[in-house]
Amino acid sequence: MTGVAGTENHLLALLPQLAESGLDVRLIVLCEPEKPMYAYAAQMSALGVPTELVSIRGDLDLRLIGQLSGRLRALGAEAVHTHLIHADWHGLPAALRAGVPHIYTSGHNDDPFRRRLPIRLVQAYLWRRVTAGIAISEAVRRFMIAVEWAPPHKVHTVHYGIAPRLPNLVMRAAFRAELGIPLDAPVFGSVCRLIEQKGLSFALRAFAQVLARFPEAHYVIVGDGPLRESLCAEAERLGVAAHVHFAGWRADAAERMSAFDIFLMPSLWEGFGLVLLEAMAAHLPIIASNVSALPEIVVDGETGLLCAPRDVECLAAHMARLLSDRALAQRLGANGAARLQAEFSVSKMVNGTRAVYQKTGALRED
Repeated sequence: MTGVAGTENHLLALLPQLAESGLDVRLIVLCEPEKPMYAYAAQMSALGVPTELVSIRGDLDLRLIGQLSGRLRALGAEAVHTHLIHADWHGLPAALRAGVPHIYTSGHNDDPFRRRLPIRLVQAYLWRRVTAGIAISEAVRRFMIAVEWAPPHKVHTVHYGIAPRLPNLVMRAAFRAELGIPLDAPVFGSVCRLIEQKGLSFALRAFAQVLARFPEAHYVIVGDGPLRESLCAEAERLGVAAHVHFAGWRADAAERMSAFDIFLMPSLWEGFGLVLLEAMAAHLPIIASNVSALPEIVVDGETGLLCAPRDVECLAAHMARLLSDRALAQRLGANGAARLQAEFSVSKMVNGTRAVYQKTGALRED
């Protein structure tokens, strides 16, 4: 792990609930020596899941496999479940070496780099050695089967889930005041890492078109990443910098979404998009790309509006439509909050995960 993002937040919701359901859950976090995740480990431990930090050096650290294998033996682990590719490449061989009887992996994304043949071959080998796997969306399940050559019978889909919450009106006022945005101004918002995958350059171009028609509008981007400087420069070039606010990484990003009126997710690909559930919890209408798993979450015309990735004209049209039709925006936001409770609850995620363990022999229900 190199930081706290969707997968890490997913584990914060899942693992404590699995522990509360009666499982003895331990977490081992692989992190780069220069990026120790002390706060994350402390947060997880405080939620009842003992957490250890282990340093990883490079993409393939053979020393680490032996170290993890010994640790698994010492713990007497009966099942190992890995998340993300570095955990797969080190945790799965370590579990096999330690003789752990039940071994699981979870797929969280359909990253293009996974299409490289050497990676596909490694993943295919590992798939044949694991007990089963969990895909966080049907899109990721299809990707695992087609690209990683995962045996279809081993791959089970369990969506992410989060707890519902009420919009935070105090945070809405405070965050807007911090950024210098009037309380009555319409605000678009995104929460993500500032990387190419998130398609923010297309959102900025669309916002420039919208701002010409709605000069009181603002766009807030919460998050950080390698593209921050170039995105700031693009906002300057487009003449919208005074209305675009790069708020940086915030530990309480989900709460700060209360300051938004409309949520934008113009991703080029996305394994799931946990932040969409946060937007639904905040009763926000969503405008998103119709790629990967996003149409599984956002129902076009019911909980949000979808458009093709990189389609600036469509994105701008959807943004203008929701600013012009506040009743539609409110209806989409309310429908999204209802869909969250019905389809993406924490209990549904926990029960789905336990069902995979039970079906494959790692968990026996009394």
